[in-house]
Amino acid sequence: MRYFVHFSYLGKSYHGWQRQPNAMTVQEQMESCFSTLLKDNVELVAAGRTDTGVHAREMFAHFDYNDISDTAHLVHRLNSFLPEDIVIYEIFPVAEEVHARFSALERSYQYRITLVKDPFRLDTDYYTKGPYDLDAMNDAAACLLGKRDFECFSKSNTDVRTFICDLRSAAWHRQDNQLIFTVTADRFLRNMVRAMVGTLLEVGKGKLSPKDVNSIIKSRDRSRAGVSVPAKGLSLVRVVYPDDIRTEHG
Repeated sequence: MRYFVHFSYLGKSYHGWQRQPNAMTVQEQMESCFSTLLKDNVELVAAGRTDTGVHAREMFAHFDYNDISDTAHLVHRLNSFLPEDIVIYEIFPVAEEVHARFSALERSYQYRITLVKDPFRLDTDYYTKGPYDLDAMNDAAACLLGKRDFECFSKSNTDVRTFICDLRSAAWHRQDNQLIFTVTADRFLRNMVRAMVGTLLEVGKGKLSPKDVNSIIKSRDRSRAGVSVPAKGLSLVRVVYPDDIRTEHG
């Protein structure tokens, strides 16, 4: 049977989701616990690969296993074994053809900025001083929308077949002393959101105009976009699947 895992993690201590040699990753931690408790080699396939230091407030992964009679009990046991910065909310059966990555319809990320020094947001927000022109930043964010080639925001030497993504929404809002950027697309490139945010902050400071963002996208030149902001402010916050992926147990 195929099962989905709904979970989240604080990325501070990890070199991203994907297992890699000589580095601690979320995948390694979770697969080790699953394999120990289920007494079998369990491989998890996630909805996406977050980079080093990036968080996931909502993440899904799938794995195949013969049968789990009590998923709630397994969730409880896994959370007892896992580090405190990883938590599992639910495990549920899905149809055999459902895939955590390829069945996802869209994903949403948030980037959080604090404009005041705040020790309680040290691990989840990027501290930078304002002021920023939020209206100009939202005008620039609107230039990102649509199905476009986003190579200018991609990490160099990325092994992908296409740089085209369908960006469905992108907007900033202010919440007290925080600036929060929320962006939704069918897929994202490596480093894409952090490079976008860095570019939009340049607009907010008046160093670029909203129209410049269109020119940067058309150039497909990473060197023309802004610097990548720190990973700690970035979180995967939502992954959307078709409504009918769940199946009855057994």
